[in-house]
Amino acid sequence: MSEVSSKEIYEVKRTLEELSQKRGRGTELVSVYIPPDRQISDVVKHMREELSQSANIKSKQTKKNVQSAIEVIMQRMKLFPKPPEKGLVLFVGMIPKGGPGTEKMETYVFEPPEPVQTYVYHCNSEFYLEPLQEILEEKDVYGLAVIDRKEATIAILRGKRIDIVKHLTSGVPGKHKAGGQSQRRFDRLIDLAAHEFKKRIGEHMNDAFLNLPDLKGVIVGGPGHTKEEFIEGDYLHHEIKQKIITTVDTSYTGEFGIREVMDKSMDVLTEIDVMREKKLVQKFLHELVDEHGLASYGEADVRGNLSMGAVEILLLSENLKKKRLIYHCPSCKAQTEKTVNKEADEEEVTCPTCGEKMKLEEGRDLIDDFVDMAEEVGSEVEIISTETEEGMQLFKAFGGIAAILRYRT
Repeated sequence: MSEVSSKEIYEVKRTLEELSQKRGRGTELVSVYIPPDRQISDVVKHMREELSQSANIKSKQTKKNVQSAIEVIMQRMKLFPKPPEKGLVLFVGMIPKGGPGTEKMETYVFEPPEPVQTYVYHCNSEFYLEPLQEILEEKDVYGLAVIDRKEATIAILRGKRIDIVKHLTSGVPGKHKAGGQSQRRFDRLIDLAAHEFKKRIGEHMNDAFLNLPDLKGVIVGGPGHTKEEFIEGDYLHHEIKQKIITTVDTSYTGEFGIREVMDKSMDVLTEIDVMREKKLVQKFLHELVDEHGLASYGEADVRGNLSMGAVEILLLSENLKKKRLIYHCPSCKAQTEKTVNKEADEEEVTCPTCGEKMKLEEGRDLIDDFVDMAEEVGSEVEIISTETEEGMQLFKAFGGIAAILRYRT
């Protein structure tokens, strides 16, 4: 599974925010999640069955609205010979705009940033958003291992889900009462058995983790010093060894130990993403104070640098609640653009060339506008949260729009 970008996460957040406000008058809002391996013909067949079943709905208005939504879905299915690579999500329904008779059919169809896992048809007074909300949860992949001399457990952490990969027991003898020559010989046997056990652990960890292209890091836990001996020894593939983030002292081994490792590592894992955002903003601030620094901020300045292809990394605050409006003049064909708050009412704009009233041609999210410009010139885009001091500083002090440049302009 490819890594979900900050832009994709932002788009899912925005869609969720919009959809969560929608309400139907009855149980007439239809949500459909189609996995990538589902046959479109199967979906259409199911929609026909639901259309037939909806004839039993008692309320005439609800029945009509549900049937209209299902028909829209079947029409949309004709556009797809098969589901996209990550599947398809559809939200369709009559949304009231005010009093009775003001309902309007709204349709949202898109490919989610992560594959749809299960087929869902859901009809209610609200859209079914839980599968999309799960996408916003951390989906990074980490390798976990809990080790002592007697046993080891290897697991993979995906978001908040733990998959136990392997549980191993050592057979290494415990304490003994032998003395003299016997004790030294016995100690050597114990050390050899422990060494062989660590080799087995390393082999299983290599097998489990080397095949994970999205592995972000590895965390090793355990109740004693065995975990440190294991890490310091030559038991792991060098690629896996380089991805060890931290070690954690645990009271348990086995599955309880794995859960303890996860619980004790959550702050570390959260901090990794937080630190990445902090470092990006700090890099921008460093460039800003440098006399020859490569920094730009403010909508007009960053827009100008983007148009020249001078932006290396575009930093946008996720709290940037603005839209970009494009007006054109019907008389002289002149065009003008302006940025306003999302909640702002449409203004009357006079053509600066001929004085005629201009017509609103397009209104779009300001972040989308900047992202499209960045993609055209190959600039990297980072949507920065306001959960850190640096993120708030970007939003409040720099208007939520900044850039690290490729060269000075």
